[in-house]
Amino acid sequence: MKKVVVLNASPRKNWNTAKMLKEAQKGAEQAGAEVEYIDLVNLNYKGCMSCFACKRKGAITNGLCAYKDELRPILEKILNANAIIIGSPIYYSFPTGMFRNLLERMLFAAGTYLKDEETGWSKRVLKRNIPTGLIYTMNVPENMMAHYNYDTILNTTEWTVKTIFGYAETLNSYDTYQFNDYSKYDCDVFDEKEKAKHRDKQFPKDLEKAFDLGKRLVEIE
Repeated sequence: MKKVVVLNASPRKNWNTAKMLKEAQKGAEQAGAEVEYIDLVNLNYKGCMSCFACKRKGAITNGLCAYKDELRPILEKILNANAIIIGSPIYYSFPTGMFRNLLERMLFAAGTYLKDEETGWSKRVLKRNIPTGLIYTMNVPENMMAHYNYDTILNTTEWTVKTIFGYAETLNSYDTYQFNDYSKYDCDVFDEKEKAKHRDKQFPKDLEKAFDLGKRLVEIE
């Protein structure tokens, strides 16, 4: 049975990002995978510590970060998975610190400073592909992506993951509904009625896309 690790890099365990990830989990399970869902907010961990243990001559890390904290067992599960799905909200153009810290530890140890003569890029440590889904939720409407350079930022992340893990694809959910009750917050740059309308019409479609993503990643050979 294939194993999938789903990682929620949002501080909120039951809101937009989590809902998208849980639908992706359902899709992966329908495809026959065993899925482990992890809320990263529960873990105490840091980003790359620049110890370079994974780059030392003769090092046999097999892509696993050497720094020992609460993230390290999760990184080991990722390397043993058949697919992974990571979700994050976007805060001021970037995914959360939890997401970034995870990627630093996940990718740096699985990359090398050795040139691959075929690709001209760095050699991969991993001997197989680990298909990766990247799910983002954001306040920004789709037509404002270019204005805030979101395309550049998120496409670069996808490219980096694909380079090191072999396969990656991104799913965005735009213009999301942020609060249960907008009247409780200083928040007049958003039209709450339009937000609610978009949520009711579009977010169910986004959830379907997340389900399909989870299923599709499992089916990749």
